[in-house]
Amino acid sequence: MATYPELQTKSVMVSGAGRGIGLAIAQRFLAEGAHVLLTDIDEGEAAGVIATAGSKAFYRQVDVTDLEQVEAAVASVVERFGGLDVMVCNAGIGEIAPLVEATTESFDRQMAVNAKGAFFCGTVAARQMLCAGRGGRIILNASGAGKIAPGKATPLGLYAMSKHAVVGLTKQLGVEMADAGILVNCVCGGIVDTPMWDLIDREVTQRTGEKAGTFKAAAVASVPVGRIQTPQDMANTFVWLASDEASYMAGQTVNCSGGLLPY
Repeated sequence: MATYPELQTKSVMVSGAGRGIGLAIAQRFLAEGAHVLLTDIDEGEAAGVIATAGSKAFYRQVDVTDLEQVEAAVASVVERFGGLDVMVCNAGIGEIAPLVEATTESFDRQMAVNAKGAFFCGTVAARQMLCAGRGGRIILNASGAGKIAPGKATPLGLYAMSKHAVVGLTKQLGVEMADAGILVNCVCGGIVDTPMWDLIDREVTQRTGEKAGTFKAAAVASVPVGRIQTPQDMANTFVWLASDEASYMAGQTVNCSGGLLPY
């Protein structure tokens, strides 16, 4: 049974939906009865979701750093489902290195996908929603790294820079769009059980010489609720922000971190 019946037949686009958090978000919207375009640079696990969802979902390969591809994807949602009600800007990448060792190529890659990609998806969606005149929701995945520095032991400085940009985008676009009924918010997660955290653990333990898995285990142990976060935990928050219950939320960063984030 759907938790938010108002989301039935709503049209949704989710970037970075080939696996992990994006895939879980797409699945949760489909469970609510929404129609969903899953986009990613690689299809990944999206094919299985689409096979189950039938006409309610389709996949499109999209590089979020390419404005024309983002515009074409939004146009395909409008053509297929009659409009765009919810844009989920989730696509992101992370690379591990202390800032003093980071390369300009790594900077360009992470800022392009995480910051510019969110800007393209968010603003293209906003223009479409303004033209349609029926409001909408734009929800961005900002990560806890968009609020606090990951720290010396977790060398994700460039990633944190890009995710702080997502928080800034959310705040500004949120106040610009609110009076049109287009509510823009972002979600800051914690230690989410995705391949990215396996990458972090592998890279950090290789640097420290510790046993693989120990860094991730220590990170999980620091979470106040006492367990690792699941992609479904994140999906629950995204769907809530799209629901009528979040109709007074605009330009906000919402923590979904099991108590890990201090503010």
